[in-house]
Amino acid sequence: MKENLKGFVVHLQSYRNVYCFLIIALAAGLLLPATLLHAQLPVPELNHRLTRVDPPVPAPAFTLEDMDGESYSLGNYRGKVLMVNFWATWCPPCRRELPSMEALYQTFKDDDFTILAINQWETPDHVFAYMGQLDVYPNFPILFDRDSSVSQAYSVKGLPTTVLIDRRGRVVYRAVGGRDFNHPEVRAIIRGLLVEGVAESEAVDSGLRRHDGK
Repeated sequence: MKENLKGFVVHLQSYRNVYCFLIIALAAGLLLPATLLHAQLPVPELNHRLTRVDPPVPAPAFTLEDMDGESYSLGNYRGKVLMVNFWATWCPPCRRELPSMEALYQTFKDDDFTILAINQWETPDHVFAYMGQLDVYPNFPILFDRDSSVSQAYSVKGLPTTVLIDRRGRVVYRAVGGRDFNHPEVRAIIRGLLVEGVAESEAVDSGLRRHDGK
């Protein structure tokens, strides 16, 4: 197994890429204990770049449970702007970006915006213990994708991976790797998606009124 992992790492171009591809190694059964990787690899700096998905694609439907067994379905968020973040406790960039994600959530939580953080492979008990070690506790839902079916549906190739879903249920932005979600440019993107959805709704209502002669 160690020889396979060594061969895997050799083909990566930089330490930064290692974190982006840990999910592949784990899925293939090649991953050494996370503590070894954490000790050997530097944590990349956060950036604020989000890649526009053009044209937008429909967000795959899913239903997952949180730590208390409560179910959350994508369809329940239709008409809202949604951030979906795929993460794991053994992923240092995931931990590093969490405070900025919580700050973003607090900024827009009352404006038809929310965040769903989807944990990969781990148990609720393990994640609950991990949360107790954090300086900033997330107030948005933590969901569990134990069989990786949702991450596969979203073509997740590395952790963390984040997607932004607009009010129409389409993936419109995507990012792989740690991000500063509280950066002004990210907040501007969220505001734009919120306003865009309202403008589209008002345009439809106006068109219906004209059609009805009102």
